[in-house]
Amino acid sequence: MKKILVVDDEQNIKSLYKEELDGYQVAVSATGEEAMQKLDNQDLVILDIKNPAEDSIELMRKIKDEKGDVPIILCSAHGRYKQGFSAWASDATVIKSSDFMELKLTIKEIFNQRKAG
Repeated sequence: MKKILVVDDEQNIKSLYKEELDGYQVAVSATGEEAMQKLDNQDLVILDIKNPAEDSIELMRKIKDEKGDVPIILCSAHGRYKQGFSAWASDATVIKSSDFMELKLTIKEIFNQRKAG
């Protein structure tokens, strides 16, 4: 079973990810420090762009430095970030929504690309 690490400061959002991403083993983290401790053996990271406790882009750099082969999906509730962050080192950018279809399709696409490549 593929392992996904969700980094988000909102508890209800983390619970929702765990519920919606059935078929995956989901670990959650509220902070970058906690995320770095849980990074081993993860197949994908979902990272909230707007975390008031720390710089999410810096955390993404740390994750890539530590485990460069793990794909990262940046999530934001604000659509304006999608285009601006697409040039960063993330593998995808998804708009947060109560409909998890885009996120699920993006996860599946990333795993399929990794499998084929």
